[in-house]
Amino acid sequence: VQLQAYGGGLVQTGDSLRLSCTASGTTYYIYKMGWFRQAPGKEREFPAHITWTGGSTLYPDSVRGRFTISRDKAKKTAYLQMNSLKPEGTAVYYCAASVRAGHSYNSWGQGTKVTVSS
Repeated sequence: VQLQAYGGGLVQTGDSLRLSCTASGTTYYIYKMGWFRQAPGKEREFPAHITWTGGSTLYPDSVRGRFTISRDKAKKTAYLQMNSLKPEGTAVYYCAASVRAGHSYNSWGQGTKVTVSS
């Protein structure tokens, strides 16, 4: 499974942005898809994941209530709707999938940059 992430850009504090991640190839073996982000000089952080079949979601406290992850199985696409963006949300956002790997992510997209200006 190859992943293509897109939708990043430059926004202002408080704005919204939706990221998309489209999978190529069969999605039959995908267990979950997740979004990660990494700001310059910081460790990678996990904003959200969704199970591909059941649609169960998980968020850390830092984004719960502001970010929403969803997926459209017919379009083979996962989305990350980000509302009320803050400057600390500035990062490169990566999507990832767990493909026949249990809970581990073994397929990664190339990343899309989000910049939130204050």
